[in-house]
Amino acid sequence: MPIYKIMPRALWQQAQDKGVFDGAPVDHADGFIHFSTAAQVRETAAKHFANQDDLLLIAVDGQALGPSLIYEPSRGGDLFPHLYGPMPLAAVIAVHELPRNRDGVHMFPESL
Repeated sequence: MPIYKIMPRALWQQAQDKGVFDGAPVDHADGFIHFSTAAQVRETAAKHFANQDDLLLIAVDGQALGPSLIYEPSRGGDLFPHLYGPMPLAAVIAVHELPRNRDGVHMFPESL
């Protein structure tokens, strides 16, 4: 099962330039890289990325991240995937555009 990271296109470009993703500013502040499961990612987009454009949805093979990926309780007691360390780009399964519809809601790939 993939896990997901939403990020601005510019941040993804920086990760590609470096060859590794070491986190967004919120990840640095919290000491781990935040991810969401398929069941959580829409709520994550609505709560943390409302009204933001030029976003990407990065699908990641959680198993490829090894023991540094830990599921921990967060909002509402849900277990969210947190990565304690950088994310190797080799773990990325797919990169999707995350546009918004006329109502401002992010539109996710049909496969999700």
